Amino acid sequence: MTSEKTSQNATQPSTRLAGKTAVITGGASGMGRSTALRFLAEGANVVVADFNQATGATLMQETEALGFAGRIIFIATDVALENDVEAALVLAVDTFGQLDIVFNNAGVGGAIGPLTETTTASWDYTMDVLAKGVFLGIKHAARIMRSQGTGGSIINTASIAALSGDAGPLVYSAAKAAVVSMTKSAAVELAQDRIRVNAICPGFIATPLADGGKPEKIREIFSRSQPWPEYGRGDHIAGAALFFASDDSIFVTGDALVVDGGLTAAGPELSRKMPRTSGRNSKVAGVTKGSTGEKPELNTF
Repeated sequence: MTSEKTSQNATQPSTRLAGKTAVITGGASGMGRSTALRFLAEGANVVVADFNQATGATLMQETEALGFAGRIIFIATDVALENDVEAALVLAVDTFGQLDIVFNNAGVGGAIGPLTETTTASWDYTMDVLAKGVFLGIKHAARIMRSQGTGGSIINTASIAALSGDAGPLVYSAAKAAVVSMTKSAAVELAQDRIRVNAICPGFIATPLADGGKPEKIREIFSRSQPWPEYGRGDHIAGAALFFASDDSIFVTGDALVVDGGLTAAGPELSRKMPRTSGRNSKVAGVTKGSTGEKPELNTF
């Protein structure tokens, strides 16, 4: 009887986010796309705020075919621009009546190469997207959630690069460390409003941001880069985001959850695993722009 009941429950659609509205920046591809699909499947309404309009249009077509029409909308967003971030959050309220979850996920690889070859322009671009974009998302989400008086959940994409040396490019790592710090400080400030603020620290996740147009190659590299014998996928991050978005994490705030297949435990050693683009001996410098649709600006020397 018990096993039969368990089996029946497993086939029923989940509604852990039923009636809730989420905004996901960088939600048109990679980890954000996986999370958007997971949130929709869990009953949420979703606003996808992404710089890349082409991938946004593709996602809208895909979700319509899956039967999610009317529960997801797309808005072109540059998270480095305050007006854009505010507009995406206001759109959620105007369209669905409330704002419950904000996933500040938009990201780029940003500046790569030796620190002696890194330009201030590359630094500024990386910090604008990865750090300022999260700050703006927290700021405007908090304003709306506080005014609603019903609490909420803010989730930020940080990285294992924030947690140790040699786990990511220098500027990227600095930006992600800022995200972890902002997460903890905002969690304390917003606790009395019942607004939870948490971060996810992904390891090597095979997404369009990471693969440079060569998904099979990056999957093979990532599969042998950490103790767990499989590459990281976007749905691994979506599961962590769902935990923070749902009431399962009602007493969790200020956390930075590592999702990396044991990579941090073993020691990242990025400069050894990917010497061409990381560390002192890198032969490439410049800035990468992930899945924004814009071309990287790289130089070899």
